Amino acid sequence: MPEVSLTRRILALAIPSLGALIAEPLFLLTDTAMVGHLGAPALASLGLASTILTTVVGLLIFLAYATTSIVARRLGSGNRPGALAAGISGIWLAAALGVVLGAAGLVLSETVVSLFPATDEVSSGALAYLHISWWGLPGMLIVIAATGVMRGLQDTKTPLWIALGGFGSNAALNAVLIYGLGLGLIGSAVGTVIAQWGMALVFLGFIITNARHQDVSLTPSLLGFTAAARSGGWLFLRTLSLRVALIGTVLVATGLGTRELAAWHIVFTIFTLLALALDALAIGAQALVGHDLGSGDLAAVTHATSTLMKWGFLAGGILAVATGLLAPILPFVMTSDQPVQQALTPVLILLALTLPLSGYVFVLDGILIGAGDGKYLAITGALNVLMFAPFLWIAAHTEWVVLGVNLGGLLMLEAAFGISYIGARALTLGLRARGKRWMVPGESR
Repeated sequence: MPEVSLTRRILALAIPSLGALIAEPLFLLTDTAMVGHLGAPALASLGLASTILTTVVGLLIFLAYATTSIVARRLGSGNRPGALAAGISGIWLAAALGVVLGAAGLVLSETVVSLFPATDEVSSGALAYLHISWWGLPGMLIVIAATGVMRGLQDTKTPLWIALGGFGSNAALNAVLIYGLGLGLIGSAVGTVIAQWGMALVFLGFIITNARHQDVSLTPSLLGFTAAARSGGWLFLRTLSLRVALIGTVLVATGLGTRELAAWHIVFTIFTLLALALDALAIGAQALVGHDLGSGDLAAVTHATSTLMKWGFLAGGILAVATGLLAPILPFVMTSDQPVQQALTPVLILLALTLPLSGYVFVLDGILIGAGDGKYLAITGALNVLMFAPFLWIAAHTEWVVLGVNLGGLLMLEAAFGISYIGARALTLGLRARGKRWMVPGESR
């Protein structure tokens, strides 16, 4: 019976989380598919711009992760008003960061783009996309923080419905703006910004309604800001190491050439979608572990940890089979550039082979985030990058050109990321999970 109960708890959180998690990569995947038929330069521009945007947003994912942990612990201890108050402070922090970073992005975009060795045409397209996209950053960060609040409250269904509405609106807007009005790459940016702000406003409506029912103030508290910053600081450093690894792959792909960058953008986009699908279990782990540690039930935490680790590996295997079967088809959906199409299939097959290990890693990551073990994640994140760097250098110096595309460089790049980097994370996370030091019960860590 306990196993059935745990299974239901995991599925109740993970299944709705799946839809909400993949909404953002679906935005990007939709953009990629539509822009991909405008030609390789436009696709490469989108790849460069989206790398910069997702780096900024990815570094601030602690707004969701830290909020989930704090809110879940307070809920588990029986303090629902306190859980909501902490979540509201997190949303205010997200809005403030969005305004500041959005303004900085408008000023610094040209400098940042110049750091990538892209052609003038690709750089120009990326700049045009970024100058519009920065206006959507506050809305994007509000969505991230509000999603964390709802997860901490053990509600993953509301984010699911909002995400589905946002994805549908984004797809429709982009179709009209890119092709209907002939705005091309610019239309893609405008459609995504509108969809992101729409999602933010709907989320705020739900949070405000919940706060009024619990008689919780909508103004932020200094204590709430401090708690979010303290919990999120280590997670920021953990995420920084992850983004350094991801940016490293894009820098290598950019150096390989325009077609190689376009191909890697597609691979990276598909991986992001698959990774966040696997992360549905990690989100369930964050909410479950945070809640059970808040209530002091360490036996439940131990049981959930062992079960989720098995589920993560199995889920990765299922996605590996699906990706492998779709590898010959996806290139034709994503781009009309024939050399890029032909290079993609073997790289996607290699990606598929790495997914079971990725599932294991993402679940462990979610468990430790839910426990508030950010310091360990930050320190080992830096070590993982150091282990990854030599393999990235090898990829940058690998050359095996097939039909005008450096297929050898792309395959080595995927191997470097999917095997060496993900493998390093599996090692450091697995060692931590074997012990008990990360299990600290109570309303706060």
